[in-house]
Formats: sequence, structure tokens, C-alpha cells
Amino acid sequence: MSETAQAAAGTAQAPDSNRWKALTFIALAQLMVVLDATIVNIALPSAQQDLGISDGNRQWVITAYALAFGGLLLFGGRIADIWGRKRTFVTGLIGFAGASALGGAATNEAMLLGSRALQGAFGALLAPAALSLLAVMFTDSKERAKAFGIYGAIAGGGGAVGLILGGFLTEYLDWRWTFFVNIPFAVVAAAGAYFVIREPSGSRNRSPLDIPGVVLSTLGLVSLVYGFTRAESEGWGDSMTIGLFVASAVLLAAFVLVESKVKAPLLPLRVITERNRGGVYLSLGLAIIAMFGLFLFLTYYLQIVKGYSPVKTGFAFLPMIAGMITGSTQIGARLMNRLPARLLMGPGFLVAAAGMLLLTQMEIGSSYAALLLPAMLLLGLGMGTAFMPAMSLATLGVEPRDSGVASAMVNTSQQVGGAIGTALLNTIAASATTAYVKDHIAGATTQPQQQLVQLQAQVHGYTNAIWFAVGILVVAAGIAFTFINAGSPDATAAAAGSLEDTEDDVKVPVIAH
Repeated sequence: MSETAQAAAGTAQAPDSNRWKALTFIALAQLMVVLDATIVNIALPSAQQDLGISDGNRQWVITAYALAFGGLLLFGGRIADIWGRKRTFVTGLIGFAGASALGGAATNEAMLLGSRALQGAFGALLAPAALSLLAVMFTDSKERAKAFGIYGAIAGGGGAVGLILGGFLTEYLDWRWTFFVNIPFAVVAAAGAYFVIREPSGSRNRSPLDIPGVVLSTLGLVSLVYGFTRAESEGWGDSMTIGLFVASAVLLAAFVLVESKVKAPLLPLRVITERNRGGVYLSLGLAIIAMFGLFLFLTYYLQIVKGYSPVKTGFAFLPMIAGMITGSTQIGARLMNRLPARLLMGPGFLVAAAGMLLLTQMEIGSSYAALLLPAMLLLGLGMGTAFMPAMSLATLGVEPRDSGVASAMVNTSQQVGGAIGTALLNTIAASATTAYVKDHIAGATTQPQQQLVQLQAQVHGYTNAIWFAVGILVVAAGIAFTFINAGSPDATAAAAGSLEDTEDDVKVPVIAH
């Protein structure tokens, strides 16, 4: 073995003893970020009342976080590549804790909205850094499958955990605790990461930062996310909504043009034009569109139609979490090295679509045990099975210098998918509800009859939108089957080989465990 090879092997062995401990802290940070996307939803009515926030401005508590997070993700991913993943990760955690403390202590609307935007900005730093740390620390295919199984389960199920925790904190303590709860998460994860994570040396990208790319991608993504958010509240025909979509299209087209010309692009087009990764980003984004809308409808259905308390609603989502954890760690992780990724992702999305299909049968008096429970189990199992290989494949074979920005693309497809899903499916549900009331209210002469029609109309709206979600998941499955052609262990080996080919170029030792 040559001296260079021995040195590389020596460096490669460095993270051995700590990589599983590191996974604990990375998973904890990911849980915190995903929790925060849903935990505040349940606390929002109490916070609104306390701080005197108007109904018109209420959505900004959610939107400020989504805009900052979605808009700055690519920038955050590239910062991780340039500045170092561990440093970016720890900085993001500390900033997130500070922003959460500010939100919990908010005395007025501006302070709360500012803290949410700050949380989003620091989340955009730490989320891509977390995923890219996993990508460079776990390169053995079996270990990678386990690590991404755990990460995928948290990424998929964390939102539902947020609903449970949000319900508990709001009902038994105070809405402010939905912010304060982040502080211990962030402190423990930051301290653990600082002492435990040893990032492979030499894996940074020394290229200068692409400032035009940062400006165009941030403004383009913010316009896109805000356009969908505004469409939900103001309607699709609103001139400002249309203007935002046009601006987004122009800015993102300009971004792609700039990226194809500049020497050191923010998002090297090779990251997204590779067939497998492109298929992952697209199918994952579509699946998230379907899932986010569903979370919202089920929360409303359980609380408004069935009369569940916030805590009971949170617990009602437990079967979905159990399904996701099982799908991710037991099915996905075990089969990832035996089957091509498309044979896990495609069927996974179809199983989730079957769960959605059950929910199209929802009525006011539907039984939780007979209808919602099996539907949630199928949804969880399907999504968990599909998410796991998707998370792994999104960063597999990427040059180490691009792993941060490739990870950011996973998060971007999730964030943009979430914004689109909430707005699109909510609009479909609202118009179906309005049409139902218009057709049936004339026959309701008494107050109880009118209330019944209103509830029936809401459920009709939800099921109408869920039909669209079923279709979206079927399309996601079709994309997974068509675009994703990475095989099982052979493709993993080939991807690892492509990493070795780039080793000389970026001075990165290949980590073999």
C-alpha cells in the first residue's frame, strides 16, 4: 500500500468509533427542525389570542418560517460545503435555540414573526449540513442503509410527533413552550455534535461563493413559496399571486442560466440532471405535496368533525408514526441492499396511495378503528419504505464537495412540496365545500340541520382533495419507476467508485468502514 493510500486509510478510519453517536445528535437536530414545522400549528390559536394577532396576519407565523427555510436552503447547503459541515451544523443549532428563545419570550406580533423567520434561516443552515454529514460519514452500504433508515423515519414521522407534543404543551402548559422546547434539543445536539463529530478532512469546497446564484435562487424560491401561500388565502386569480408565480418562473429560469455559465455555481447542474437524483427530488416533492395536505385535513377532521382534543388528535397520528418507523427501519433498510431503489420507492408510494384511497371514504360518522387506523398504517408503511432509499439515493455518488448542496435539494423539494401541498389541496377542499353548501343548504331549515350540512360539506371538501392526493402519489410512483434506475449493491459500488474517481480532484479520502 502506498503512503498516500495508507494516509487515506488512516484518515478514513478516524470517524469509526463515533459515527453512530454522531447519528444520535444529527437525528435529534433533524427531529427538532421537523417538529417545528407542525408544533406551532396547534399552538397558533392560543398565541394569536395572547398577542392580539389579526386573522389576516395569523398565517405569517407559519409563512415566515417556510419562506426563510425554503428560500435559504440552497445557500445553507453551499455554506456547509464551503465553511465545513460540522461548523455550519453547530452554528445553525445555536442560532435556532436563540431564535426559539426569542419566540417563546415574544411580547408582540412583530417579535413572534421575526423569531419565526430567524428559526427558518438557521434551520436552512443546519438541515442540509445534517444530511450531508450523514452522507460523508456513512459510506458502507449496509451501515448507510441503517443510518438513513433512522433519518428517514424521523424526517417522515417528526411532523406527527410535533402534533402530539404541540397538543400536550398547549393544553397543559402554555403556547410559549412550543418554542422553549427547542432549546434543550438544540443545546444537547450542538454540544454532542461539537465533541463527537469528526468530519472527514479535506472534503470542503474551496470555490468562491456564487453571489448571483444565491440572490436569484433565494428570491425565486421565496416568490414560489409565497405565491402558493397567498393563493391559499387570496385565491389563484389574485393579481399579486399571479405576479409572484411569474416572478418565480423568471428568477428560477435566470438562476438555471447563471448556473450553467459560472465557474463555481451555487447548484452545479450535474447534481440535479443525474437521472436518479432528479427522479428522487421530483418524486419526493410530489409525495410531500400529498402528505402535507393530508396532515392538515386529518387534524381538522379529528378536531372539528370528531371533536377530539389537541392531545387526542396527536395520539390519533401514532399509527402513522409507527408505520413510518417500521417502513423505514425494518423494510427499507433491510431491503435497500437487495433490491433496486425504484422497487422500494415505487411500491412504497403506491401503498401510501392505497391508504389515501381508504380516506376518500371518510364520512362524519366514520369509525377511527375501522377506517382511519388502517389508512394511517398503510400511509406510514408506504412513506417510510419510500423515504429511506430516497434520502440515501439523493446524496449517493455525489462528489463530496457537492454533498451539502445535494442535501439542500432534498430539503428544498420537501419545503416547496409542503407549501404547494397545503395551498393546492386546501384550495380544492375549500371550493368543494362551498359548492356542497350551495347545493344542499336550501333543504336545511333548522339550525341543527344547517350545522350538519356545514360538517358534511367540510368532509366532502376533504375527501375531494384527498382524491387529488391519491393521484399525486400515483404520479410519484410512476416517476420513481421510470427515472430511478440505480440498482442494489452493484449500483452502490459503482457510486462509490465515482466518489473515488473524484478523489484526486477534491483531495477527499474515501471512507471505508
